[in-house]
Amino acid sequence: MKNIAFIGIGVMGKSMAGHLLNAGYGLHVYTRTKQKAQQLLDMGAVWHDSIQSCVEAADAVCTMVGFVPDVEQVYFEKNAILDSARAGAVLIDFTTTSPALSKRIYKAAKGRGLFALDAPVSGGDVGAKNATLSIMVGGDRDVFELALPLFDCLGTAHYTGNAGSGQHTKMANQIAICGAISGVCEAIAYAKAQGLDVSNMLSCIEGGAAGSWQLKNMAPRMLRGDFAPGFFVKHQLKDLKIAIEEAENRGLSLPVLNEAARRYSELVDNGEGDNGTQALIHTYCKEEL
Repeated sequence: MKNIAFIGIGVMGKSMAGHLLNAGYGLHVYTRTKQKAQQLLDMGAVWHDSIQSCVEAADAVCTMVGFVPDVEQVYFEKNAILDSARAGAVLIDFTTTSPALSKRIYKAAKGRGLFALDAPVSGGDVGAKNATLSIMVGGDRDVFELALPLFDCLGTAHYTGNAGSGQHTKMANQIAICGAISGVCEAIAYAKAQGLDVSNMLSCIEGGAAGSWQLKNMAPRMLRGDFAPGFFVKHQLKDLKIAIEEAENRGLSLPVLNEAARRYSELVDNGEGDNGTQALIHTYCKEEL
């Protein structure tokens, strides 16, 4: 692989695309607004004003967009990825989306002489910037091996099984995260109600059994009142809704997942969809910490 097309230059995608460019890949990007890609263009990326022109000569096409309808649009619309990618290209969707949609993309790609991998990531903006993402990949094993040098530029890739397996693994990841960050919020709410120095409390517990990525990275942001998105509330809610649907399809009752989704839905209803996931603290503590 030499030439990479990248669609979705957002909080995560911009850093990921930048790592590929720095690794020596020829980078082609598509954005509706050219200005959003300017930093990458200054580094040597080539901007395109259509998906078709962006992907038609690429060895690999990477997507990192927001919601399920966005994924459907960039893959299935006329003159979009499936219509325009050259035979033999590898399509890599880093978006967290429906496992069923990932299977549809895989099947449609195969019918066109293309190869598709679902490869959702975990690690947030910090992982994207530092190239330490955990990448959960579903699809054919030989295609995963072919794309491994590309994944290595972004973090650590894990092969999870057939098409859709990457998305199911990411659902498990999101379920674990929602429990962890809810626990952080409840610990802070408890400490505040008891009159403790919240910052001192966190310092006391982060090195012990309560320590977690969420505690280390999100709790300090909560205390600073920093709710800039490393991962949007609205995207977290989207993921949790997918997880709930998939769990219900298997007859699973997951109360922690459902409660977290309810609280994130409350944030969206209150206009906080564009905040980072650490804004969950607002459903526990209304005043400043």
